[in-house]
Amino acid sequence: MSQVGSHDAAAEFMGRASNAQKLQALLHRYPWLSSAAVLLIASISFSFFNENFLTPGNLSLILQQVAIVGAVAAGQTLIILTAGIDLSCGAIAIFSSMVMAKTFMGDPYVEGDGLPVLVAFVIGLLVGTFAGWFNGYLVTKFKLPPFIVTLGTLNVFIALTLIYASGRTVTTEEMDPFLLQLGHIINIGEFKVTQGVIVMLLLYIILAFALRFTGWGRHVYAVGDDINAARLAGIQVNRVLLSVYMVAGLVFAIAAWIVIGRVTVASPNTQPDLNLDSITAVVIGGTSLFGGRGTIFGSLIGAIIVGVFRNGLTLAGVDLYYQVLAVGLLIIFAVTIDQWIRKART
Repeated sequence: MSQVGSHDAAAEFMGRASNAQKLQALLHRYPWLSSAAVLLIASISFSFFNENFLTPGNLSLILQQVAIVGAVAAGQTLIILTAGIDLSCGAIAIFSSMVMAKTFMGDPYVEGDGLPVLVAFVIGLLVGTFAGWFNGYLVTKFKLPPFIVTLGTLNVFIALTLIYASGRTVTTEEMDPFLLQLGHIINIGEFKVTQGVIVMLLLYIILAFALRFTGWGRHVYAVGDDINAARLAGIQVNRVLLSVYMVAGLVFAIAAWIVIGRVTVASPNTQPDLNLDSITAVVIGGTSLFGGRGTIFGSLIGAIIVGVFRNGLTLAGVDLYYQVLAVGLLIIFAVTIDQWIRKART
């Protein structure tokens, strides 16, 4: 059949397709559209319940609140795009934050025992990267399911954090200003955002560029879409997977810096639900749990949606229990939509 004939046949099919099928195909091509629509509808709806919701001050607060989850969700997106999952992401971030803080502080009873703050910071980044490598090594070398691997390393990294911290929190007074830098406020017109928000957005821009315009990014999508086809196409699947987990580990370590700036302390008990919150943001953002489909900015939208719902429900006077219920229903809705979109005829 000629190219003209193929084009005519496709046009004829699209003409016969129902509106639901056209919507299904559109969302299959642009998975972030559904989450963007949810964000828009939620924002407009909450503005009716409280006139302060859409004020610059409140919107700034939402962005500050989602900076940590958004940063971790960026790394989680890379792994889920390969049809994997990382349950240890939050533990890696908190472990890295404790390494940064305690390596700088050293023994509190020995003056000058700590390392220079930049050295401590780099060590923290390396710890996060190595933790990601360890997860990737177990997945690729022993062919273990990512869910099982990271469920195990979740407990490993939590234990290492508690052992290294000795149950002690590094306070604001013991912290170097560099480690607290991302908590500083930046005024952008009427908006007030922290430097942590800016770093989070830079992470998304860098990762979006890498996924869209580099061979590595195309390989990530290929591996997630069909790992056997990717292998037959000559892609070194194990190398791609290992690099994804390492990059994700580095992102989690950068998120650790945002954590310190946000809470102004380094504690082993900070953000206990960070792993689940990051997965929630990625799923709501339209990235398929089956891999191969989704966008990095969709996860940012997903993180903001969770922040908007929690903030909006709080301003509306809704009890915390119902806020948790609303987020749970959002997850179920997002997975249901994902299953429906996957059936689109392409």
